[in-house]
Amino acid sequence: MTTDLDTLITGLYVKVDDEIGGMRWLGRPPRLSDSELVCLAVAQALLGFTSEARWLRFARKNLGLRI
Repeated sequence: MTTDLDTLITGLYVKVDDEIGGMRWLGRPPRLSDSELVCLAVAQALLGFTSEARWLRFARKNLGLRI
C-alpha cells in the first residue's frame, strides 16, 4: 500500500503544482509551499480522514511529514 500511496501523493502534487504555479509570500518564508498544502488537504479528503489529529498522525507516520 505504501508504494500506491506514494504514487498517489506524488502524482497529486505534480498536478497541483502545475496548476498553482510558484510560491508567493510576504515576510517569513512558509514551511510548506501552496502546492504542498493543497496536495495534503486533497489527500486528506481522498483518504477519508475527517479528524485533523488522526490525519496528522497518519501523515507523520506514513508520509514522513514534519509539522
